[in-house]
Amino acid sequence: MLKLQTGLEGQIASFGLVRDCIRGLGYHMGGNWDYHQGYFDHILCQEGGETIYVRIPFSVMEGELDHYEAVIRFRTPYIIKHVVHIGLDRDETSMLNVAGFNQFQPPIDKDGKITNKDRWMHAGEVAVQELIDCMHEQDLLKIS
Repeated sequence: MLKLQTGLEGQIASFGLVRDCIRGLGYHMGGNWDYHQGYFDHILCQEGGETIYVRIPFSVMEGELDHYEAVIRFRTPYIIKHVVHIGLDRDETSMLNVAGFNQFQPPIDKDGKITNKDRWMHAGEVAVQELIDCMHEQDLLKIS
């Protein structure tokens, strides 16, 4: 994991408005969220079974995350690499996968080693800046 230094940390905004704004930038709501915290993910690179993401975590300050009006505060963005299996599973759950009951495999490595760190930190900073610019254009950020 590579932490990014951006102007986003500590900024406050409306969850629903931010979500609407950033969809066009290729961000999506990450899994494993709950009503008090979550994150937005953006794929920077995907090759074979390796995916490098910029992840933007946030905490819910008011309301609950499934409500459009929830108020969120951004935490420190970071770069993460997931490594997954490619191809067919050859274990006892293979039939479940074929039948569609277990269609997503967990990553082999949720925090894979990132090579060429400067490249990915720069790409992550650019992606986060695009998000900040989008939110400024829509006047979505509140003074923290």
